[in-house]
Amino acid sequence: MRPALDFATLKIFVAVVERESFVGASKALEMPTSNVSRCVSQLEKKLNLQLIERSTRHMKLTPSGQLLYTRAKPLLEMLEQTETELTLRQIQLKGPLRICIPNEIGPALLSSAIADFACKYPDVEISCITNLAGLESLRDDLDLAIIVTRGQMDDCDCIARHLVTIPCTIVAAPSVIQRYGTPSHIQQFEDLPCITTVNALKGAPWQFVNIKGGFESIKVKGHYRVNSGEMAGRAAVSGVGFAILSKQACQPYISNGRLIEVELPQQAAPLQLFALYSNGRYLPARTRTFIDFIHQSLVNIPL
Repeated sequence: MRPALDFATLKIFVAVVERESFVGASKALEMPTSNVSRCVSQLEKKLNLQLIERSTRHMKLTPSGQLLYTRAKPLLEMLEQTETELTLRQIQLKGPLRICIPNEIGPALLSSAIADFACKYPDVEISCITNLAGLESLRDDLDLAIIVTRGQMDDCDCIARHLVTIPCTIVAAPSVIQRYGTPSHIQQFEDLPCITTVNALKGAPWQFVNIKGGFESIKVKGHYRVNSGEMAGRAAVSGVGFAILSKQACQPYISNGRLIEVELPQQAAPLQLFALYSNGRYLPARTRTFIDFIHQSLVNIPL
């Protein structure tokens, strides 16, 4: 079976014909003259035909060479036009973009940025849902899921791009500190009333940064569980128990004395926002541009 022709070799052959010399073709293609000559010779050998009659002063196409040039030229032009159209589609950013963001923290952090993206790229059809499914959302025909996690993220078969780190701290109302005292080490939370989550952020365990920079989990006494940072914050202010909260979210309560920050040798593990997408070789430009846009917007937010 005869080997198939390839477009790269045909492109070199057409350049030789149009520049009427191997030297001219090599300059146009920015490659050594010897490589141009070798490619044409290999093409003739593959076809078992002479395509160009060479002499010391000029070159001339054979009838076979003329036929190949006549047929190859429009094919190469069509290929270049297709490549240009595909590139323009990428630049213009058109088509659907289906995303999922986490409840509560997602709208608070991302709603303005997503709206700005929609204004900048009106041809992108955005569909955005909010839930805590995270990784599971990618199995529901979505292009991108933004998730919030604490500590080490679980292994998955997706690509994860880090968006932002949100510092956290341990707080409690003055009444809680008065009753239970100020903890001096993280193990004490196993016996103290704590506000934790139902199933978000892996449920009950709290995570702290250890001396090596890794993470250490403590199974706290979680007698009050909610999947809402706002509810956890209000519960902490009301004196329900100790809470691990975003430093920014609880700073006003710390400033006015309604919450007291608990300083410990080990810091609370921060929240991390990641953009997850399927592990494929092709990532549409609209998805890549959206991730870059969101990342840049988050970098400019003081946390």
